[in-house]
Amino acid sequence: MTAQTVSLDSSTENMMFGSTELGPLTEIPTEGPARSSVERILRTAWRIGIGAVAGLVLLLAWLVASSGLYKAGDDIGYNLGLVGGLMMLSLLFYPLRKRARFMDRLGPMRYWFRYHMVAGIAGPSLVIFHSTFQIDSMNSRVALYAMLLVAISGIVGRFLYRHIHKGMDGQHLTMQDAENDLRACTEDVRTVFSDYPQIEDRLKAFRSYAFADVSGLSGRFWRFATLKFKGHRLSRSVREQLQQAMKKAKADKRLTRNLRIITYRLAREKADAYVDAVCEASQLSSWERMFSLWHVVHVPFLYLLLISGIVHVVAVHMY
Repeated sequence: MTAQTVSLDSSTENMMFGSTELGPLTEIPTEGPARSSVERILRTAWRIGIGAVAGLVLLLAWLVASSGLYKAGDDIGYNLGLVGGLMMLSLLFYPLRKRARFMDRLGPMRYWFRYHMVAGIAGPSLVIFHSTFQIDSMNSRVALYAMLLVAISGIVGRFLYRHIHKGMDGQHLTMQDAENDLRACTEDVRTVFSDYPQIEDRLKAFRSYAFADVSGLSGRFWRFATLKFKGHRLSRSVREQLQQAMKKAKADKRLTRNLRIITYRLAREKADAYVDAVCEASQLSSWERMFSLWHVVHVPFLYLLLISGIVHVVAVHMY
């Protein structure tokens, strides 16, 4: 790429070099490349905060389990179980919000979904603290196992959900969306890597591999399981090639230092976006099938939790 082919405005330069302003953002995305140095710092602070909260919860769990601060039947233990149980009962509001038309005016679905995720973690956590990590009766054991099944199923569902939705609004990703993203990324790659045909050919070969017909279930499963890994490995290799190309451009005195930095960062970003778009379009239908199957399993678990919770509450208050 020559100096004449690189034309960037000030906003693009800020993106490439890392602007220190966030603009009108109200949320910081935790996925994808950071768009500024401030966003990178905030992501790091968020991860540290999550780690600190997790460490505090583990410390409290150890204290409750080992020191006998309270019992399940005490006021503290009882109220923890009550609040946790009500939070898990409120999980039913999310599917109700999706299906009941009279609730359409009660806020966007993305907020209900976020509450569903938070309550699905906080509720079981409070119930476990209510039990003081001890199970003394059969009905308690059944209720706990049902709760753990729902919690684990919810985590799996969240993992599947993020592969078929995009953006901070949780918009459902359709095959048309994936194809449009891939088409746009393909045009970007054709433009950015026009002077680097070897890199462009490697990216095209990855796309061919991702969409090639594979006979046999085991072959399709292996490609699905390893496609992301192969894509990340390709991205790292492309970055190394770009670094070598920039070193050669420096030795040949073809590009100034700023243009080398801009060219490298822009090419790296477009290559990463292209690899992600290929994986997204290739795997979307598989993720959607798994998400549909997950629904078939998750809903019975939720009803099992509701029934076992009611039995547990009745048994506790009767005996």
